[in-house]
Amino acid sequence: MSNFVDYVKIHCTSGHGGAGSAHLRREKYIPKGGPDGGDGGRGGSVIMKGNSHEWTLLPLRYTRHIKAERGENGAKNQLTGAAGEDVYINVPIGTIAKNEEGEIIGEILEDGQEIVLMQGGKGGLGNEHFKSSTNQTPRYAQPGLPGEEGFVTFELKILADVGLVGFPNAGKSTLLAAVSAAKPKIADYAFTTLTPNLGIVDYRNYKSFVMADIPGIIEGAAEGKGLGHRFLRHIERNSILLFLIPADSESHFQEFKILENELKEYNPELLDKDFIISISKADLLDDELKKEISAEFPENRKPLFFSAVTGEGLTELKDVIWKHLHG
Repeated sequence: MSNFVDYVKIHCTSGHGGAGSAHLRREKYIPKGGPDGGDGGRGGSVIMKGNSHEWTLLPLRYTRHIKAERGENGAKNQLTGAAGEDVYINVPIGTIAKNEEGEIIGEILEDGQEIVLMQGGKGGLGNEHFKSSTNQTPRYAQPGLPGEEGFVTFELKILADVGLVGFPNAGKSTLLAAVSAAKPKIADYAFTTLTPNLGIVDYRNYKSFVMADIPGIIEGAAEGKGLGHRFLRHIERNSILLFLIPADSESHFQEFKILENELKEYNPELLDKDFIISISKADLLDDELKKEISAEFPENRKPLFFSAVTGEGLTELKDVIWKHLHG
């Protein structure tokens, strides 16, 4: 079973507010002490919190319900009830929470960031607040307001500088393994990568950037075929996209157009991102074949050639990526 979980749905309930007290002060030597009922405490809230030490939603996978404490009722002597304890849900950076209508409640973009998903109910006012010149002994106090409840969907979108886009067997995992310390599973069959892999790529003068190997696209992914929206969701959060087209493809430019179209069908804004086109497995090509492949592409979309196996073109590729990220 994979340890990478990027989608969970949890029923969340915030705490009800405590009721205000309608107590009337009755002491031996103070026969007409009047109202002294305290306010109810607020209910606990359900809060999503960013945690940079988390990288998956796995800890939440088997969580079905999350419930915050209710506030305590007010008491005599103007004592306010204790507030219910908030419940914190720790999530990785890049997590989005949605309500039952699919609307985004909020997204976590930095460590320690907090977003209230379900607000705790407000505590009711005690009868002391309702005393007036015409009503010296009010026997009324407010009930606490109810908390909120409903299903919250958590989606994790990988935050990376470079997202690798390509069909299965394009060589994405091989590239990531060659330029970083990541050790993705690599084999000669489609969909080796079923979950995203992240790698830190070392660059010149101790600089670095994050590269994400995202499960391969198949035609129709935007409609949910294959891994569908699951991998496209992660591409949304990458700064730039690196298209990988293998040297042994039947039509390199056509393959690029299919990949481009899948992104467009899913979210047209993805095409506004900066992207680089590359031809992987370049060790299979001689100079003449490289020229022929390059001629398939328009002048402003010429591909870079590299081989993750021999190391050919990797330094140049990293230079271009760095320029796109910081140029």
